[in-house]
Amino acid sequence: MSSRAILLGILALALAGSACRKKEEALSLLVWEGYSDPSFVQAFEQRHHCKVQASYMGSSDELVAKLRGGSASNYDVISPSSDVAASLVSAGLAAPLDLGKIPSYSQLSPKLRELRLVKRNGQTYGVPFVWGPNPILYDTTAFARPPDSWSIFWDPRHKGKISLWDELSSVYMAAQVLGYDHPNPDQIYNLSDDQLEAVKKKLIELKPNIRKYWSTGGDLTNLFQNHEITLAMGWPLVTNQLRALNFPIGEVIPKENTTGWIDHLMVTAASSHQELATQFLEYMIEAETQKKVSDVTHYTPANPGASQYLSEDEKKSLHLDNPDAYMQRIYFWRDVPRRAKYTEIWNEVKNAS
Repeated sequence: MSSRAILLGILALALAGSACRKKEEALSLLVWEGYSDPSFVQAFEQRHHCKVQASYMGSSDELVAKLRGGSASNYDVISPSSDVAASLVSAGLAAPLDLGKIPSYSQLSPKLRELRLVKRNGQTYGVPFVWGPNPILYDTTAFARPPDSWSIFWDPRHKGKISLWDELSSVYMAAQVLGYDHPNPDQIYNLSDDQLEAVKKKLIELKPNIRKYWSTGGDLTNLFQNHEITLAMGWPLVTNQLRALNFPIGEVIPKENTTGWIDHLMVTAASSHQELATQFLEYMIEAETQKKVSDVTHYTPANPGASQYLSEDEKKSLHLDNPDAYMQRIYFWRDVPRRAKYTEIWNEVKNAS
């Protein structure tokens, strides 16, 4: 073979390799913290020869604003919670799923699969992923016994030592303290003007006790770790992170119960990688992946099959030993018909002197 032929062969191989590299897809996520940890995402990247890139959202409203603000095509997979999932479907922002390409869907909790949140006109637009509460988190060294009521947040002994989530869940919590969840818990998602005014007044009364409103799990972890606060509304993810740092953190659902969420994974209608995104959804709800996600987040997996990879203590900790009883302690987020009014009230609370 001539040297020219050899050089041409080498060039062809180089060009082919370059083409392969160019074909490597990048999957873009807009999800809650903890949902793209390398401990479980890397295996998907290796299996599908792709790169997963994640941006994190601090609230459901942030997700909706980005998708409706012209950025929908920037993301392939999103993780909306149960308060906005249905509205995203109605707005045409999510793609219908071919469940035949998601075999693990049939393994998910029937109670979660039967929800109408992500179903429309006979089609399914999302898969349940994980679920959990917004509990009270507290520094165990600051309390002789675990706090058992949201009302402790208003105790003047905790002045400047409390953090609330910069999100509508703080409005729901104050509504619970005022008893608006009785006799129907769903009422906290459909408060009247008078009730919202009472909630606003109650939250403004709390402001002297507030050190900071947190917007990301990392914010809250740092506030505890730096001993700036002793009490907060938080996420189990934060509890898990602080325990890993050997911080004396406690977590409890108070006697009033608490709000919580069912997070779904959806493929955006504007995604240019819908096939790969669908494969990602399948991977993320497989039992073994769900176990790995729970290791990071301490959220309860939607796939009960994850139990086979858990110890008895882990099952109990994640409430997989009796999920129905645990769910009764949680008022899962619902669509808020007057969400703009709730947001207005919350902004007035934050801006109040």
